[in-house]
Amino acid sequence: MRTQSTVITLIGIMLTGALTHAQAQWLNYPDSRIPRTKDGKPNLTAPAPRLNGKPDVSGLWQAERTPEREYNSVLGNGFTGLQVDTHDITKNVLNIFSGTKAEDEPLQPEAASIFKHHHENPQEYPHLHCLPGGIPIALMVFTFKVIQTPLEVVMLTETADPPRQIHMDGRPLPKDPDPTWMGYSVGHWDGDTFVVDTIGLNDLAWLDAFGHPRSESMHITERYRRRDFGHMDLEITFNDPKYYTRPFSIKTGLRLIPDIYLLDSASTENEKDRAHLGK
Repeated sequence: MRTQSTVITLIGIMLTGALTHAQAQWLNYPDSRIPRTKDGKPNLTAPAPRLNGKPDVSGLWQAERTPEREYNSVLGNGFTGLQVDTHDITKNVLNIFSGTKAEDEPLQPEAASIFKHHHENPQEYPHLHCLPGGIPIALMVFTFKVIQTPLEVVMLTETADPPRQIHMDGRPLPKDPDPTWMGYSVGHWDGDTFVVDTIGLNDLAWLDAFGHPRSESMHITERYRRRDFGHMDLEITFNDPKYYTRPFSIKTGLRLIPDIYLLDSASTENEKDRAHLGK
């Protein structure tokens, strides 16, 4: 069973550099594209911008953080007091099935066996070795930047993940893709909702820090709906019949981070936590 101290260490490593990111970023340089109130502050409740008649989902985004009470209900009272950076992370990054009883998780027998191994060997977590976190981790730890054009949407993250290329030119998903960390993505519009389908993922990434696996059969569907200038809803559905008995979804809100710019990260820079895993 994973101990509370191991969970704390995992969070610490996942957040390594978060504070230096905040201090080192190009802070408070006004972006001319952001609407502002009379006092010059970003107006995040202004109408969502549009591009060619559709919402423009471009911007620097961050997933909503999980309230302290939810962490304490799962990991014990006082957990957030032991790990000061908990407010910088979303619960599904720790456990994709957060809020679901363990016996109700839809794991196939093979996935249950892999999960048990991962859960007992957290030092194998790929993200700890500067390997990509994949989806949903890439969207829920630090900020990520979306660049929207008519034929392609690109997502850049502050994690070790490669850029995501989401093609909007009508091409179908590949029939026999060579599995990669980020997979192959195509997008389309369902009304004002931006829908992304991704397949061709390898089985090396974990869905969360607890160790839920993904297979090469995984099909991920993301649905983005920009409510106004500063807020966007995100629903991610996972369909992996090899490892899971049914599709399952997670939902989160995204908040625009104005007047700040994305920087790269080196996850091993000044990292001192990994050596303590399992102790």
